[in-house]
Amino acid sequence: MKVCCERVAQYTAGLSREEFQGRRMVYDATLRNLELLGEAARHVPEEARARAPDIPWRRIVAVRNVLIHGYLGIDNDIIWDIVRNEVEKLQLALGKLEAENPAPDGGAKGGAR
Repeated sequence: MKVCCERVAQYTAGLSREEFQGRRMVYDATLRNLELLGEAARHVPEEARARAPDIPWRRIVAVRNVLIHGYLGIDNDIIWDIVRNEVEKLQLALGKLEAENPAPDGGAKGGAR
């Protein structure tokens, strides 16, 4: 999940909304990483979710579902808001979850990556 957040931030850094929407590969790569983010969130165990109640797990999965299934089209206002306002917050929350719950082998624990 952290890698997906990092990619979205990297792909969209310094872009205006118009540039983001106009650069098809950037737009498509960003949507794909938001899909992957939601797919990963679906597989985070309930125990790990409970340790991070500030992460909107269901909303992340819901965004994935909209993107994958194209329910009623994709709302670019919502996508841009996620890119600009939510991804960084999620990245910080995932880092905090990982720091508070380190895996014994030094790897990710609880689906934080």
